Amino acid sequence: MITDLHIRGEGLAKKGNLTPLMAQYYSTKEKYKDCILLYRIGDFYETFDEDAVVTSKALDIVLTARQGTPLAGIPYHALDSYLGKLVKKGFKVAICEQTEDPKLAKGLVKREVVRLVTPGTLIEDVLLDQRSNNYLSAIYIGKGPDGHHVHGIATADISTGDFFATELGTLQDLQAELSRIRPAECLMPHELMQNKALTGLCGSVVAQKEEQEWAGEEGGPAHGATALKEHFKVPSLQPFGCEDRLSAVAAAGLVLDYIKASSMGEVHIDGLRYQTSSRFMSLDASTMRNLELVQNIRNGGTEGTLLEVMDRTVTPMGARLLRRWLLQPLLDLKELSKRHDVVEAMTRDLLLIGELDEVMKGFHDLERLTSKIQYGSANARNLLAVKNSLRLVGNLKGLLRGRAEAATVEKAAGLFRGLAEGLNELNVIVELLDRAIVDEPPTGVKDGGMIKPGHSEELDGLNASVKDARDWISGLEKRERERSGIKTLRVGFNSVFGYYIEVSRGQAERVPKDYMRKQTLVNAERFITEELKRYEELVLSADEKIKALEFELFDKIRLKVAEMSGALLKVARTVAEIDVLRSLADVAVHGNYVRPTLSDGTSLVIKDGRHPVIETKLASGEFVPNDTTMDCEESQLIILTGPNMAGKSTYMRQVALIAILAQMGSFVPAREATIGLVDKVFTRVGASDDLARGQSTFMVEMVETATILHTSTRRSLVLLDEIGRGTATFDGLSLAWAVAEELHNDPRLGGKTIFATHYHQLTELTKVLPRAKNFHMPVKEQDDELVFLRKVLPGSVDKSYGIQVAKLAGIPHRVIDRAKEVLESLEAEELVVLEEPGTDRAKKGGHKVRVSGQTKPSFTQLVLFSDGDKVTKELSDLDLSNMTPLEALNKLSELQRKAKEHRIAPEKEVKD
Repeated sequence: MITDLHIRGEGLAKKGNLTPLMAQYYSTKEKYKDCILLYRIGDFYETFDEDAVVTSKALDIVLTARQGTPLAGIPYHALDSYLGKLVKKGFKVAICEQTEDPKLAKGLVKREVVRLVTPGTLIEDVLLDQRSNNYLSAIYIGKGPDGHHVHGIATADISTGDFFATELGTLQDLQAELSRIRPAECLMPHELMQNKALTGLCGSVVAQKEEQEWAGEEGGPAHGATALKEHFKVPSLQPFGCEDRLSAVAAAGLVLDYIKASSMGEVHIDGLRYQTSSRFMSLDASTMRNLELVQNIRNGGTEGTLLEVMDRTVTPMGARLLRRWLLQPLLDLKELSKRHDVVEAMTRDLLLIGELDEVMKGFHDLERLTSKIQYGSANARNLLAVKNSLRLVGNLKGLLRGRAEAATVEKAAGLFRGLAEGLNELNVIVELLDRAIVDEPPTGVKDGGMIKPGHSEELDGLNASVKDARDWISGLEKRERERSGIKTLRVGFNSVFGYYIEVSRGQAERVPKDYMRKQTLVNAERFITEELKRYEELVLSADEKIKALEFELFDKIRLKVAEMSGALLKVARTVAEIDVLRSLADVAVHGNYVRPTLSDGTSLVIKDGRHPVIETKLASGEFVPNDTTMDCEESQLIILTGPNMAGKSTYMRQVALIAILAQMGSFVPAREATIGLVDKVFTRVGASDDLARGQSTFMVEMVETATILHTSTRRSLVLLDEIGRGTATFDGLSLAWAVAEELHNDPRLGGKTIFATHYHQLTELTKVLPRAKNFHMPVKEQDDELVFLRKVLPGSVDKSYGIQVAKLAGIPHRVIDRAKEVLESLEAEELVVLEEPGTDRAKKGGHKVRVSGQTKPSFTQLVLFSDGDKVTKELSDLDLSNMTPLEALNKLSELQRKAKEHRIAPEKEVKD
């Protein structure tokens, strides 16, 4: 959703006869014209004027009016629910709170905006998906030394403190990065706002304001550098690895500015990571979509995705980290070896997997809890969740240390020790919270009842005085009944009138002389005494003091915990890493995965590889595994033929998914796997159009193919399915042929490629391309029925079995029978066209149309080495000088016979 919201900016013209409250409102609204202003008045957040009209429609709530001014309000306790609806619809919301107690205010209660809420700046638990990050991104377009555009993109998740940036050369690279991040909100330059390929990947898109598109090429980077240095309190950006990355620095400055504006100056981000493309496998947008890594193509959910299969994490921060690992496979052999080592050690200790699972289930979301503490929005229950999570750190640490001591292999012992070292029990926080916060605190932080006795002498004194006063009041009824002799006398409390002594009308004359009438009811009289009044004032005033003091004490506790946020985040991220590694080990054990062997070479050898997602949808043993052997020296280009539904696409996808799993640090679904590091995976698989951008299926196919030809390398893995099928037969075949040749012959390319096709002529490429091999997916024909074997075997097929597959799909029998007739006619180069029933031609059986050279291509036209070429070659090789006239005549007669048999078409027929 593209948002450039200006809610009635000009509608805030000065109005006459305003009440002080409305004058205060309009003064505030003037500063936040681009927001819906939720204005706190008592127990409601109110909206006025155009804000009220927009809000009532967006939230489906009643729109009223007061003195001609539209009005719509929501209860303060339901803020999160309504806020979520507004943010999901792309609105920017300003929350204006009462900043002083209305009971203590002299005149108009002071109010000010305490926070701006946008899709990318959420920290509320109920508005966030626990298992995925909520990213805010910003893009800055600068120029590199060569004068070409450099796209800097910076991204932050303020709910976890994550902050990273990178620079990209092309819009395709930028599209891939946005596809991986899927930001909830993106600050985008005006020149990109019309690019639907980019805006469609963002939850909400905000046009950068003119002041954010700094004047001059150096303005953005200079501003960004200053903002980063000031925030992190460093003299140089060198520690972050981005000192010379000007566009990335400018984008990071944009993100900081936006967060600072939304949180009224508070930015709690602990560091910046500069991510180089050379560290991760490149996955473009179409590859992530076609392979359904984290979102399925059907509805964008996780069902049927690789993420669904691999995610056995039990903590929210672990789930988010697994998602990031899956979308950013590594190119670092050393780091990958560490991950594989830990997974292997865990797979050999099934008891450890179960024990880790049991302990880690008790962890709350330490990352997001830390962020809430830093921003001052955490309540007492949040602090208890931190305490309870930290109490489990010792158990987790003990498990890992125990395994390290018991390990017989030093490498495994070192791995477990390394993980344990990242777990700081932070006993200071645990002890503080244990002393200070009650075990079952209320949700609100200003209602009292949070602080334990013994934490504050002042609070204990106030509580004691209130208790004494309440004890005195609780005994008053008994004492007064005895003193007055009125058995029906009772003592009560009313929030409006306070404490009182109630006597029925008939007994009113018997009350003691020191009773003072307070309230008259229909059937009773209510009284108060000087002593009761004194205790009442003590209780009520002390209650207010206790609530205020408790909040003050709680805020100090929260600040002390916030001071240790860096240590808390380190624990959270270590727990997340352990959770992900445990999840990978769990999947490996239950899925019968093996450890892959990774190298710097180009070989890709998979024995009995399986599709990790599809095999989980089938009964045990139903999935048919397949081998794959590829490299860049002998078997670089696989031409894969076979009918639809035979499993070509499944096979191709499983090869890519196995490579991705191996390079994220996981074991893989195979009996054996040796994989040379893959730098990029490209998949041109499946048919789809993009009508919103005016692109047909064929155009999308060609754009994706062009990207592959421009950007793939010798280390890339390229999967192509049915290139050229979206146009005329000759055009499509020609394109497919040329693309295959280019991928094989261009020295810039040469990456491992699987080329699935129904153009059987392409199998002839293996005769002229030395690194091309033919493979096929065989089927068995039984009584015109197909049996799919699901195996990949050497060699090729010359039939696609399209009619049989159509029959399986439920095409009517009469259509299937007619298709068979047409096929026989085409193979005979003659087609009988049936006329509409009842016509003269129909009565004569239709009419014939010649199709040679049109619908059915002449074989000699496209195949490099036809039988006709063999006849020509044989004729040219004849040694006529050493042949007798009779031998020459006989040879000529033989060649003529061969030419007639193979029906060599004349030049004119080929051109037609």
